[in-house]
Amino acid sequence: AYCYHGQTLLASDKCGEAIRSLQESERFFAKAEALCKEYGETKGPGTTAKPSGHLFFRKLGSLIKNTLEKCQRENGFIYFQKVPAEAPQLELKANYGLVEPVPFEFPALNTHWTPETVAAFDLTKRPKEDTAKPKPDEEVKPLKEPDIKPQKDSGCQIS
Repeated sequence: AYCYHGQTLLASDKCGEAIRSLQESERFFAKAEALCKEYGETKGPGTTAKPSGHLFFRKLGSLIKNTLEKCQRENGFIYFQKVPAEAPQLELKANYGLVEPVPFEFPALNTHWTPETVAAFDLTKRPKEDTAKPKPDEEVKPLKEPDIKPQKDSGCQIS
């Protein structure tokens, strides 16, 4: 999030804040990379998963590095803005591209569902099954297949 926020800040000519955001992104990426490598080396059923080798993870690392270099280069030539000590705050509430969620409410219970009705579904009180012998499989009678002879005259011509 800090990487993409840094790109947005750079596009809006706030290069100093973009550099700080990308530095924060680089710090979190290094922490995530260490955790991913540790996860990949653990023994257990999930050992085939290597999150640090995933395409998104590899692309994100180069994207952070390239964007940070670009910001530092442009700040040295064009903007000359001071890099703040604290990282800029991320807007966690999206204001575009998302639909407001509809709160879920359970429907009201039907009047037919009373405690007596629910108690009637006790599976321990079900009727005993008939332990009748299973029916023997019927013998399958062989079918006579029709005698199919290849025909030479199909009506097709090769010209």
